[in-house]
Amino acid sequence: MDEVVLVDIHDKPTGIMEKMEAHLTPNLHRAFSIFLFDKNNNMLLQQRALTKYHSAGLWTNACCSHPRPGETTIMAAKRRLFEELGMHADIHFAFDFIYQVAFENGLHEFEYDHVFTGFYDGNFKLNSSEVAACCYKSIPDIKADLRKNPASYTEWFKIALPKLEAHLAAEKALLNN
Repeated sequence: MDEVVLVDIHDKPTGIMEKMEAHLTPNLHRAFSIFLFDKNNNMLLQQRALTKYHSAGLWTNACCSHPRPGETTIMAAKRRLFEELGMHADIHFAFDFIYQVAFENGLHEFEYDHVFTGFYDGNFKLNSSEVAACCYKSIPDIKADLRKNPASYTEWFKIALPKLEAHLAAEKALLNN
């Protein structure tokens, strides 16, 4: 049974709940999203497997999931990168945010999302029960496609991308000073 860590709006743990129950009720729980880039600063996109319980077949960031009770968020992120994409990547914490989305099938996302970024230029070994395909695209190309085909992307990706862009711009500004 997959369990998630319930949290308050400050990311303080408040309990544990079975994952599907947390997505039905909804209850705020801890999650993570990973954004990876190649040496040309193209973002790795994942197309979710067609059998996923929500957002099946949609494009999103490299990897996202939930830490298990007792597992640190960074360790969970690294674990899921390997489980979904067969890779090890050097990732670091970037920022966090809370979002809530309701899906047509009655499920909800209500997540305290920890966002990690990193670079990866190696091979993949896709887990077909999690991932249908992967590709690298530039952020301008992604944004253009999002405007044309918003229904092809996950809701959390649409929320996280502008936050990621602001974070990357702030990082770049710090490096240039």
